[in-house]
Amino acid sequence: MSDPHQPADPPEDSFRPHVYDGIQEYNKRLPNWWLLTFYGTIIFSVGYWFYYAQSGIPPEDGVRVEQAMARIEAAKLAGQLTIDDATLWQMSRNPVFVDAGRATYQSTCLTCHTGPTGPGIGPDLFDGVWVHGSAPMVIQGVVDKGVLEKGMPGWGPILGSRKVAEVVAYVLSRYEPPAAPEAVAP
Repeated sequence: MSDPHQPADPPEDSFRPHVYDGIQEYNKRLPNWWLLTFYGTIIFSVGYWFYYAQSGIPPEDGVRVEQAMARIEAAKLAGQLTIDDATLWQMSRNPVFVDAGRATYQSTCLTCHTGPTGPGIGPDLFDGVWVHGSAPMVIQGVVDKGVLEKGMPGWGPILGSRKVAEVVAYVLSRYEPPAAPEAVAP
């Protein structure tokens, strides 16, 4: 007689009809965790494919490489101890410095140097007319030390040399660097 409280023997699992090298497989269903992982991977791959290959939302590989190269160049330029005209022109062609300079310019300089869109205390920096000179180191000196006779404070002690260089790079980004002198043949 069987005891009703004792669990019944599990039913014998059937085998699949094929045999390979003398090995038979049980005819069992895959576990739910495995099926969920498999179906989740399929759904993820379709979403990944759509986002990267079809939607056009993320930047293309070439753009991402250029952005990474600009960050590397910016780190190299920021590590230089001396700043000269050539370095400032290089910074003005680097989007990392130009973007940082634009942010600083808009927060500190734009109130006085509004340009042709409105009245400003200081001159327009993007009209091509330079009161104190257009050489990058001259602009750097004006921003750093200021021109007290004209009412411009020195921003060097407040911003620091890096942010001053970024602002100069932003201003210079609107202009073309001078042509390099031709090599003279002997």
